[in-house]
Amino acid sequence: MTAVRAPAPVGRAWTARFGLVWLGLWAAQLAPVQLLLPLQLEELDPVHKVRDLGLVNGVAGLAALVALPVFGALCDRTRSPYGRRRVWVAGGVTGYVAGLLLTGAADDWRSVAGGWSVAQLGMYAAMAGLTATLADQVPAGQRGTVSAAVYAPQALGILVGLLLVTGLGGGTGTGYAGLAVLLVLVALPWLLRSRDTAPDVRPRSLGAALRASWAAPTRHPDYGWAFGGRLLVNLGNALGTTYLLYFLTDGLRREDPEGSLLVLTVVYLVATVAATWGGGVLSDRTGRRRVFVAGAAVLQALACAVLVVAPSWPSALVAGLLLGAGYGAYTSVDQALVTQVLPDARTVAGDLGVMNVAAVAPQALAPLLASLVIAELGGYDVLFGLAGTVTVLGALSVARIRSVR
Repeated sequence: MTAVRAPAPVGRAWTARFGLVWLGLWAAQLAPVQLLLPLQLEELDPVHKVRDLGLVNGVAGLAALVALPVFGALCDRTRSPYGRRRVWVAGGVTGYVAGLLLTGAADDWRSVAGGWSVAQLGMYAAMAGLTATLADQVPAGQRGTVSAAVYAPQALGILVGLLLVTGLGGGTGTGYAGLAVLLVLVALPWLLRSRDTAPDVRPRSLGAALRASWAAPTRHPDYGWAFGGRLLVNLGNALGTTYLLYFLTDGLRREDPEGSLLVLTVVYLVATVAATWGGGVLSDRTGRRRVFVAGAAVLQALACAVLVVAPSWPSALVAGLLLGAGYGAYTSVDQALVTQVLPDARTVAGDLGVMNVAAVAPQALAPLLASLVIAELGGYDVLFGLAGTVTVLGALSVARIRSVR
C-alpha cells in the first residue's frame, strides 16, 4: 500500500465550511428521495407509483456504477489553476442545480428519471472532490471527527430539506427550486475559501487510474472487505428507509403520513447527529474503527427487527431511534476507516470513487429491489427482515479487516 503524506491538522472553521457544503448536498439528495419524488410520481401516475419510484432511482443507481469511479479517476488527473478537487465540487454543484430544476419541470416518469439522473451526476462529481479532500487534507487522527461533518449533515439535511419543501408550498416544482437555491448558498463558503494541496503523485493515465481502482477490491483484501461492508450496510439502510412514506400510508395507515414522516425524521435526526459526532470523536480518541462500525450495523439490524416483530407507530419511533443511532455512528467511523485502507496515493479520488459506489448505488437501487419485495414477496414485513439481514452481513464483512483496529 502506498502511503498518503500526513497533512497538517484542520481547524474548526475549515470543518464548518466542509460540513455546510455536505448539508446542501444531502438536503438536495434526501428530501426528493423521501418526499418530493414519491409525491411527484404519485401525482403523475398513482397506480404505478411504487414501480415508477423504483425505476427512477434504479436509473440513477446504474449511472453511479460508472460515474463515481470515472469522476474520481478524472479528479486525480485534473490540472486546474483552481485546484483539482475544488473544480470538481464547483462543477458538481452546477450540474446538481440544473438536474433539480429539470426534475421539477418533468411531466412523466421518464423525464423525472432523466432530470434526476442529471442531478445525481452532479452529486457524484461533487463527492469525488470532497471525499478526496478529506483524504488529502485531514490527518488520520482527525478523520473520525471530520467524517462526522460529512454525515451529521446527512440527517440535518433530511430535516432542513423537508422543512424547506413543506414550508414553501406551491407544489413539487417549487420544492426542487428551493433545494437548488439552498445548495448554492451553503456551497459558496467552501468554494470561495478552499485551497487544494499540491499532489505528491498522479496516475500516469486515466486508463491506468481506472484499472487500478476497479482492481483494488480484489487485490487488496482489507479494501475489499471495507467495500463489501459499506455496500451491505448501506443497502440494508436504504431498504429500511426508502419506502417509509408508503409504509406509513399503506402499512400503518396513519391519518397524516407526511406529518408522521416528519416526526420520524426528527427522532432519526437527533439520534443520528448525536451518534455521528460521538462515534467519530470516540473512534479518534481510542484509535479503534472496526468495533464501532460493526456495532453500529447491528443497531440498524435491531431497528428492522422491531418493525418486523411489532409493526406499529410506537415501534416505528423506537426503530427510528435505533436506526439513527446505528447509521450515525456507522457513517462517520466507516468513512475514517475507508481512508485508512486506500491502496495507492496516486489514485485516492478514484479509489474513493469505487467506495462511493458502495455508498450511493444501494440508495438508488434499493427502491427497485424494495418495490419487488413489497409487490411480490410478502410486503413490508419481508422488506424489513431483508434489510436487517443484509446489515448484519455488512457488520461481518467489516470484522474481517485486519490492517485497522
